[in-house]
Amino acid sequence: MLKSVQTALLGATLLGAALFSPAHAETKINALFMAQAAYSEADVRAMTEAFTKANPDISVNLEFVPYEGLHDKTVLAQGSGGGYDVVLFDVIWPAEYATNKVLTDVTDKITPEMKSGVLPGAWTTVEYDGKRYGMPWILDTKYLFYNKEILEKAGIKAPPTTWAELAEQAKTIKDKGILATPIAWSWSQAEAAICDYTTLVSAYGGSFLKDGKPAFQTGGGLDALKYMVDSYTSGVTNPNSKEFLEEDVRRLFQNGDVAFALNWTYMYNMANDPKDSKVAGKVGVVPAPGVEGKSKVSAVNGSMGLGITSTSKHADEAWKYITFMTSQATQNQYAKLSLPIWASSYDDPAVAKGQEELIAAAKVGLAAMYPRPTTPKYQELSTALQQAIQESLLGQAKPDAALETAVQNSGL
Repeated sequence: MLKSVQTALLGATLLGAALFSPAHAETKINALFMAQAAYSEADVRAMTEAFTKANPDISVNLEFVPYEGLHDKTVLAQGSGGGYDVVLFDVIWPAEYATNKVLTDVTDKITPEMKSGVLPGAWTTVEYDGKRYGMPWILDTKYLFYNKEILEKAGIKAPPTTWAELAEQAKTIKDKGILATPIAWSWSQAEAAICDYTTLVSAYGGSFLKDGKPAFQTGGGLDALKYMVDSYTSGVTNPNSKEFLEEDVRRLFQNGDVAFALNWTYMYNMANDPKDSKVAGKVGVVPAPGVEGKSKVSAVNGSMGLGITSTSKHADEAWKYITFMTSQATQNQYAKLSLPIWASSYDDPAVAKGQEELIAAAKVGLAAMYPRPTTPKYQELSTALQQAIQESLLGQAKPDAALETAVQNSGL
Protein backbone atom coordinates (compact mmCIF):
# COMPACT_ATOMS: atom_id res chain seq x y z
CA MET A 1 0.00 0.00 0.00
CA LEU A 2 2.78 2.43 1.00
CA LYS A 3 4.66 1.62 -2.20
CA SER A 4 1.64 2.42 -4.39
CA VAL A 5 1.13 5.76 -2.59
CA GLN A 6 4.79 6.64 -3.17
CA THR A 7 4.47 5.71 -6.83
CA ALA A 8 1.38 7.90 -7.19
CA LEU A 9 3.10 10.84 -5.49
CA LEU A 10 6.16 10.45 -7.73
CA GLY A 11 3.95 10.35 -10.82
CA ALA A 12 2.11 13.50 -9.71
CA THR A 13 5.43 15.28 -9.09
CA LEU A 14 6.74 14.36 -12.54
CA LEU A 15 3.47 15.41 -14.18
CA GLY A 16 3.59 18.75 -12.34
CA ALA A 17 7.18 19.31 -13.46
CA ALA A 18 6.18 18.58 -17.04
CA LEU A 19 3.25 20.99 -16.88
CA PHE A 20 5.29 23.86 -15.47
CA SER A 21 8.44 23.36 -17.59
CA PRO A 22 8.81 24.92 -21.04
CA ALA A 23 8.29 22.41 -23.84
CA HIS A 24 11.60 23.40 -25.45
CA ALA A 25 14.64 25.14 -24.12
CA GLU A 26 14.79 28.57 -25.75
CA THR A 27 17.62 29.05 -28.24
CA LYS A 28 19.09 32.55 -28.44
CA ILE A 29 20.65 33.76 -31.68
CA ASN A 30 22.51 37.01 -32.27
CA ALA A 31 21.93 38.98 -35.48
CA LEU A 32 23.86 41.96 -36.84
CA PHE A 33 22.12 44.55 -39.03
CA MET A 34 22.84 48.07 -40.28
CA ALA A 35 21.22 51.21 -38.91
CA GLN A 36 20.76 53.14 -42.16
CA ALA A 37 19.10 52.95 -45.59
CA ALA A 38 16.85 50.10 -46.76
CA TYR A 39 14.68 48.57 -44.03
CA SER A 40 14.39 50.77 -40.95
CA GLU A 41 15.34 49.54 -37.50
CA ALA A 42 11.62 49.56 -36.64
CA ASP A 43 10.91 47.34 -39.68
CA VAL A 44 13.59 44.82 -38.69
CA ARG A 45 12.31 44.71 -35.11
CA ALA A 46 8.72 44.19 -36.29
CA MET A 47 9.76 41.40 -38.68
CA THR A 48 11.76 39.75 -35.90
CA GLU A 49 8.87 40.00 -33.46
CA ALA A 50 6.65 38.22 -35.99
CA PHE A 51 9.31 35.51 -36.34
CA THR A 52 9.65 34.91 -32.57
CA LYS A 53 5.85 34.84 -32.22
CA ALA A 54 5.75 32.07 -34.83
CA ASN A 55 8.82 30.39 -33.28
CA PRO A 56 8.53 30.84 -29.49
CA ASP A 57 11.47 28.49 -28.86
CA ILE A 58 13.87 30.92 -30.60
CA SER A 59 14.77 34.41 -29.39
CA VAL A 60 16.76 36.90 -31.48
CA ASN A 61 19.10 39.49 -30.05
CA LEU A 62 19.38 42.34 -32.57
CA GLU A 63 22.36 44.66 -32.95
CA PHE A 64 22.45 47.63 -35.33
CA VAL A 65 25.58 49.43 -36.51
CA PRO A 66 26.16 52.04 -39.24
CA TYR A 67 27.01 50.54 -42.65
CA GLU A 68 30.60 51.76 -42.26
CA GLY A 69 31.02 49.49 -39.20
CA LEU A 70 29.25 46.40 -40.52
CA HIS A 71 32.21 44.69 -42.20
CA ASP A 72 34.75 45.20 -39.42
CA LYS A 73 32.28 44.26 -36.69
CA THR A 74 31.57 40.97 -38.48
CA VAL A 75 35.23 40.14 -39.07
CA LEU A 76 36.36 41.10 -35.54
CA ALA A 77 33.61 39.02 -33.94
CA GLN A 78 34.71 36.08 -36.07
CA GLY A 79 38.29 36.44 -34.89
CA SER A 80 37.24 36.42 -31.25
CA GLY A 81 35.43 33.12 -31.66
CA GLY A 82 31.97 34.16 -32.76
CA GLY A 83 29.30 36.33 -31.27
CA TYR A 84 26.90 36.51 -34.22
CA ASP A 85 24.83 33.77 -35.80
CA VAL A 86 23.26 35.86 -38.57
CA VAL A 87 24.98 38.80 -40.28
CA LEU A 88 23.95 41.26 -42.96
CA PHE A 89 26.59 41.48 -45.68
CA ASP A 90 27.15 43.64 -48.74
CA VAL A 91 27.34 42.27 -52.28
CA ILE A 92 31.05 43.21 -52.34
CA TRP A 93 32.04 40.89 -49.45
CA PRO A 94 31.22 37.24 -50.38
CA ALA A 95 34.60 36.76 -52.11
CA GLU A 96 36.48 37.83 -48.97
CA TYR A 97 34.08 36.12 -46.55
CA ALA A 98 34.18 32.84 -48.49
CA THR A 99 37.97 32.89 -48.82
CA ASN A 100 38.41 33.59 -45.09
CA LYS A 101 35.61 31.21 -44.02
CA VAL A 102 33.52 33.92 -42.37
CA LEU A 103 30.22 32.62 -43.80
CA THR A 104 28.74 29.14 -44.14
CA ASP A 105 28.06 27.72 -47.60
CA VAL A 106 24.27 27.27 -47.76
CA THR A 107 24.01 26.12 -51.40
CA ASP A 108 22.34 22.85 -50.35
CA LYS A 109 19.70 24.69 -48.30
CA ILE A 110 18.35 26.68 -51.26
CA THR A 111 15.00 25.17 -52.27
CA PRO A 112 13.67 24.87 -55.86
CA GLU A 113 11.02 27.48 -54.96
CA MET A 114 13.73 29.92 -53.89
CA LYS A 115 15.75 29.24 -57.06
CA SER A 116 12.83 29.88 -59.41
CA GLY A 117 11.09 32.66 -57.45
CA VAL A 118 13.97 35.03 -56.66
CA LEU A 119 15.08 37.47 -59.38
CA PRO A 120 18.23 36.13 -61.12
CA GLY A 121 20.16 39.37 -60.46
CA ALA A 122 19.49 39.06 -56.74
CA TRP A 123 21.42 35.79 -56.47
CA THR A 124 24.66 37.53 -57.49
CA THR A 125 24.49 39.24 -54.08
CA VAL A 126 25.35 36.05 -52.20
CA GLU A 127 27.41 34.08 -54.73
CA TYR A 128 31.10 33.40 -55.04
CA ASP A 129 32.89 30.72 -57.02
CA GLY A 130 29.67 28.85 -57.84
CA LYS A 131 28.45 28.65 -54.23
CA ARG A 132 25.84 30.59 -52.25
CA TYR A 133 26.66 32.03 -48.85
CA GLY A 134 23.25 33.24 -47.74
CA MET A 135 19.96 34.59 -49.03
CA PRO A 136 19.64 37.93 -50.83
CA TRP A 137 17.55 40.26 -48.66
CA ILE A 138 17.95 43.90 -49.72
CA LEU A 139 17.63 44.22 -53.49
CA ASP A 140 18.81 47.73 -54.27
CA THR A 141 20.29 50.10 -56.79
CA LYS A 142 20.67 53.87 -57.01
CA TYR A 143 18.01 55.87 -58.84
CA LEU A 144 17.92 59.46 -60.02
CA PHE A 145 15.51 61.41 -57.84
CA TYR A 146 14.28 64.82 -58.97
CA ASN A 147 12.10 67.61 -57.62
CA LYS A 148 9.13 67.92 -60.01
CA GLU A 149 8.27 71.44 -58.85
CA ILE A 150 11.79 72.78 -59.46
CA LEU A 151 11.95 71.27 -62.95
CA GLU A 152 8.57 72.80 -63.75
CA LYS A 153 9.72 76.24 -62.54
CA ALA A 154 12.76 75.94 -64.82
CA GLY A 155 10.58 75.02 -67.80
CA ILE A 156 12.06 71.52 -68.01
CA LYS A 157 9.48 69.13 -69.46
CA ALA A 158 11.02 65.76 -68.53
CA PRO A 159 13.84 64.44 -66.32
CA PRO A 160 17.20 63.74 -67.98
CA THR A 161 17.83 60.49 -69.83
CA THR A 162 21.59 61.02 -70.22
CA TRP A 163 24.25 62.25 -67.80
CA ALA A 164 25.10 65.09 -70.20
CA GLU A 165 21.45 66.15 -70.12
CA LEU A 166 21.51 66.10 -66.31
CA ALA A 167 24.40 68.60 -66.35
CA GLU A 168 22.51 70.81 -68.85
CA GLN A 169 19.30 70.79 -66.82
CA ALA A 170 21.20 71.58 -63.62
CA LYS A 171 22.88 74.52 -65.36
CA THR A 172 19.47 75.80 -66.53
CA ILE A 173 18.13 75.68 -62.95
CA LYS A 174 21.26 77.46 -61.69
CA ASP A 175 21.23 80.12 -64.44
CA LYS A 176 17.57 80.92 -63.75
CA GLY A 177 18.43 81.59 -60.10
CA ILE A 178 16.16 78.83 -58.76
CA LEU A 179 18.95 76.95 -56.93
CA ALA A 180 22.64 77.78 -56.62
CA THR A 181 23.78 74.13 -56.65
CA PRO A 182 21.06 71.83 -58.05
CA ILE A 183 22.82 68.44 -57.63
CA ALA A 184 23.90 66.54 -54.49
CA TRP A 185 26.06 63.40 -54.48
CA SER A 186 27.36 60.93 -51.84
CA TRP A 187 31.06 61.53 -52.45
CA SER A 188 32.52 61.29 -48.97
CA GLN A 189 35.69 59.19 -48.79
CA ALA A 190 33.63 56.06 -48.15
CA GLU A 191 31.93 53.20 -50.00
CA ALA A 192 29.10 55.59 -50.89
CA ALA A 193 31.37 57.34 -53.43
CA ILE A 194 32.27 54.00 -55.02
CA CYS A 195 28.56 53.28 -55.55
CA ASP A 196 28.10 56.58 -57.42
CA TYR A 197 31.32 55.97 -59.37
CA THR A 198 30.20 52.43 -60.30
CA THR A 199 26.87 53.79 -61.59
CA LEU A 200 28.81 56.09 -63.91
CA VAL A 201 31.27 53.34 -64.91
CA SER A 202 28.29 51.26 -66.01
CA ALA A 203 26.90 54.20 -68.02
CA TYR A 204 30.22 54.75 -69.83
CA GLY A 205 30.66 51.03 -70.55
CA GLY A 206 33.77 50.72 -68.37
CA SER A 207 35.31 47.73 -66.60
CA PHE A 208 36.93 47.44 -63.19
CA LEU A 209 38.93 44.32 -63.98
CA LYS A 210 39.98 42.42 -67.09
CA ASP A 211 41.52 38.97 -66.60
CA GLY A 212 41.91 39.82 -62.92
CA LYS A 213 43.93 42.97 -63.64
CA PRO A 214 42.80 46.61 -63.06
CA ALA A 215 41.10 48.18 -66.09
CA PHE A 216 39.31 51.16 -64.50
CA GLN A 217 42.19 53.57 -65.20
CA THR A 218 41.26 53.80 -68.91
CA GLY A 219 38.09 53.90 -71.01
CA GLY A 220 34.79 54.07 -69.15
CA GLY A 221 36.42 54.05 -65.73
CA LEU A 222 38.40 57.18 -66.56
CA ASP A 223 35.40 58.82 -68.29
CA ALA A 224 33.29 58.23 -65.16
CA LEU A 225 35.78 60.02 -62.88
CA LYS A 226 36.16 62.87 -65.37
CA TYR A 227 32.37 63.34 -65.30
CA MET A 228 32.43 63.52 -61.49
CA VAL A 229 35.17 66.15 -61.53
CA ASP A 230 33.40 68.19 -64.23
CA SER A 231 30.14 68.11 -62.27
CA TYR A 232 31.96 69.20 -59.11
CA THR A 233 34.04 72.00 -60.65
CA SER A 234 31.29 73.38 -62.92
CA GLY A 235 29.40 74.77 -59.93
CA VAL A 236 26.17 72.77 -60.42
CA THR A 237 27.07 70.27 -57.66
CA ASN A 238 26.79 71.12 -53.97
CA PRO A 239 30.44 71.60 -52.89
CA ASN A 240 29.81 69.66 -49.68
CA SER A 241 29.12 66.54 -51.75
CA LYS A 242 32.74 65.53 -51.14
CA GLU A 243 31.76 65.00 -47.48
CA PHE A 244 28.21 63.66 -47.96
CA LEU A 245 26.90 60.15 -47.30
CA GLU A 246 23.47 59.04 -48.53
CA GLU A 247 21.65 60.32 -45.45
CA ASP A 248 23.10 63.83 -45.97
CA VAL A 249 21.86 63.76 -49.56
CA ARG A 250 18.41 62.60 -48.44
CA ARG A 251 18.06 65.39 -45.89
CA LEU A 252 19.11 68.02 -48.43
CA PHE A 253 16.68 66.69 -51.03
CA GLN A 254 13.81 66.46 -48.52
CA ASN A 255 14.43 70.07 -47.53
CA GLY A 256 13.99 71.20 -51.15
CA ASP A 257 17.62 72.36 -51.40
CA VAL A 258 18.54 70.30 -54.49
CA ALA A 259 16.76 69.39 -57.72
CA PHE A 260 18.62 66.12 -58.41
CA ALA A 261 20.06 63.37 -56.24
CA LEU A 262 21.34 59.86 -56.77
CA ASN A 263 20.20 57.60 -53.94
CA TRP A 264 18.88 54.21 -52.89
CA THR A 265 15.26 52.98 -52.94
CA TYR A 266 14.52 54.01 -49.34
CA MET A 267 14.61 57.73 -50.15
CA TYR A 268 11.45 57.58 -52.27
CA ASN A 269 8.96 56.96 -49.48
CA MET A 270 10.92 58.93 -46.88
CA ALA A 271 11.02 62.01 -49.14
CA ASN A 272 7.30 61.57 -49.81
CA ASP A 273 6.39 61.54 -46.11
CA PRO A 274 4.72 64.91 -45.33
CA LYS A 275 5.61 64.57 -41.63
CA ASP A 276 9.34 64.80 -42.33
CA SER A 277 9.71 66.16 -45.86
CA LYS A 278 9.10 69.54 -47.47
CA VAL A 279 8.93 67.95 -50.93
CA ALA A 280 6.26 65.30 -50.31
CA GLY A 281 4.19 64.84 -53.45
CA LYS A 282 6.87 66.48 -55.62
CA VAL A 283 9.30 63.55 -55.72
CA GLY A 284 10.10 62.10 -59.12
CA VAL A 285 12.21 59.00 -59.66
CA VAL A 286 13.69 57.42 -62.80
CA PRO A 287 16.48 54.94 -63.48
CA ALA A 288 19.92 56.59 -63.39
CA PRO A 289 20.69 58.02 -66.87
CA GLY A 290 22.82 56.56 -69.64
CA VAL A 291 25.43 57.93 -72.04
CA GLU A 292 24.48 58.61 -75.64
CA GLY A 293 25.73 55.85 -77.90
CA LYS A 294 26.81 53.68 -74.96
CA SER A 295 23.89 53.02 -72.61
CA LYS A 296 20.20 53.79 -72.02
CA VAL A 297 20.35 53.64 -68.20
CA SER A 298 22.93 52.92 -65.51
CA ALA A 299 22.77 51.12 -62.17
CA VAL A 300 24.99 49.77 -59.42
CA ASN A 301 24.33 46.52 -57.58
CA GLY A 302 23.86 47.76 -54.02
CA SER A 303 22.15 44.62 -52.76
CA MET A 304 22.80 42.87 -49.45
CA GLY A 305 22.29 39.37 -48.08
CA LEU A 306 21.77 37.54 -44.80
CA GLY A 307 24.21 34.75 -43.98
CA ILE A 308 25.14 32.33 -41.20
CA THR A 309 28.58 32.78 -39.66
CA SER A 310 30.88 29.75 -39.70
CA THR A 311 31.25 30.07 -35.90
CA SER A 312 27.49 29.90 -35.21
CA LYS A 313 26.44 27.14 -32.81
CA HIS A 314 22.81 27.50 -33.89
CA ALA A 315 22.98 27.21 -37.67
CA ASP A 316 19.55 25.56 -38.04
CA GLU A 317 17.79 28.27 -36.04
CA ALA A 318 19.76 30.96 -37.89
CA TRP A 319 18.63 29.57 -41.25
CA LYS A 320 15.03 29.41 -40.04
CA TYR A 321 15.26 33.12 -39.16
CA ILE A 322 16.89 34.01 -42.50
CA THR A 323 14.22 32.19 -44.52
CA PHE A 324 11.50 34.04 -42.59
CA MET A 325 13.13 37.45 -43.06
CA THR A 326 13.66 36.88 -46.80
CA SER A 327 10.28 35.23 -47.45
CA GLN A 328 7.96 36.78 -50.01
CA ALA A 329 5.21 37.34 -47.43
CA THR A 330 7.55 39.28 -45.11
CA GLN A 331 9.13 41.29 -47.92
CA ASN A 332 5.80 42.20 -49.51
CA GLN A 333 4.56 43.47 -46.15
CA TYR A 334 7.58 45.78 -45.74
CA ALA A 335 8.08 46.90 -49.37
CA LYS A 336 8.22 50.65 -48.79
CA LEU A 337 11.90 51.22 -47.92
CA SER A 338 13.33 48.17 -49.68
CA LEU A 339 11.82 46.25 -52.60
CA PRO A 340 11.38 42.44 -52.63
CA ILE A 341 13.79 39.91 -54.11
CA TRP A 342 10.85 37.94 -55.52
CA ALA A 343 10.03 38.40 -59.22
CA SER A 344 6.25 38.08 -58.90
CA SER A 345 6.10 40.78 -56.21
CA TYR A 346 6.58 43.49 -58.85
CA ASP A 347 3.21 42.64 -60.39
CA ASP A 348 1.42 42.61 -57.03
CA PRO A 349 -0.92 45.65 -56.78
CA ALA A 350 -0.52 45.70 -52.99
CA VAL A 351 3.26 46.11 -53.33
CA ALA A 352 3.00 48.79 -56.03
CA LYS A 353 0.24 50.81 -54.34
CA GLY A 354 1.36 54.39 -53.70
CA GLN A 355 4.78 53.83 -55.25
CA GLU A 356 3.94 53.00 -58.85
CA GLU A 357 6.61 55.41 -60.14
CA LEU A 358 9.29 53.70 -58.05
CA ILE A 359 8.22 50.21 -59.16
CA ALA A 360 8.37 51.32 -62.82
CA ALA A 361 11.91 52.65 -62.30
CA ALA A 362 12.89 49.50 -60.40
CA LYS A 363 11.82 47.16 -63.18
CA VAL A 364 14.34 48.90 -65.46
CA GLY A 365 17.07 49.76 -62.94
CA LEU A 366 17.27 46.38 -61.21
CA ALA A 367 17.69 44.64 -64.57
CA ALA A 368 20.69 46.88 -65.37
CA MET A 369 22.57 46.49 -62.06
CA TYR A 370 26.34 46.62 -62.57
CA PRO A 371 28.58 44.87 -60.03
CA ARG A 372 31.46 46.32 -58.15
CA PRO A 373 34.50 44.06 -58.73
CA THR A 374 34.42 40.56 -57.28
CA THR A 375 37.76 40.06 -55.56
CA PRO A 376 38.97 38.96 -52.09
CA LYS A 377 40.99 42.21 -52.12
CA TYR A 378 37.90 44.37 -52.57
CA GLN A 379 38.51 46.41 -49.39
CA GLU A 380 41.99 47.48 -50.58
CA LEU A 381 40.69 48.31 -54.07
CA SER A 382 37.77 50.34 -52.71
CA THR A 383 40.02 52.31 -50.36
CA ALA A 384 42.40 53.12 -53.23
CA LEU A 385 39.53 54.28 -55.46
CA GLN A 386 37.98 56.38 -52.68
CA GLN A 387 41.29 58.20 -52.33
CA ALA A 388 41.57 58.70 -56.10
CA ILE A 389 38.08 60.23 -56.23
CA GLN A 390 38.83 62.62 -53.36
CA GLU A 391 42.16 63.74 -54.81
CA SER A 392 40.54 64.36 -58.19
CA LEU A 393 37.62 66.34 -56.75
CA LEU A 394 39.98 68.47 -54.68
CA GLY A 395 42.27 69.13 -57.67
CA GLN A 396 45.21 67.41 -55.97
CA ALA A 397 45.63 65.07 -58.96
CA LYS A 398 44.23 64.75 -62.46
CA PRO A 399 41.78 61.83 -62.91
CA ASP A 400 44.15 59.72 -65.04
CA ALA A 401 47.04 60.14 -62.58
CA ALA A 402 44.78 59.51 -59.57
CA LEU A 403 43.50 56.26 -61.09
CA GLU A 404 47.02 55.10 -61.96
CA THR A 405 47.95 55.63 -58.30
CA ALA A 406 44.82 53.65 -57.31
CA VAL A 407 46.04 50.75 -59.46
CA GLN A 408 49.35 50.75 -57.56
CA ASN A 409 47.56 50.88 -54.18
CA SER A 410 44.86 48.33 -54.97
CA GLY A 411 46.96 45.23 -54.25
CA LEU A 412 45.85 43.68 -57.56
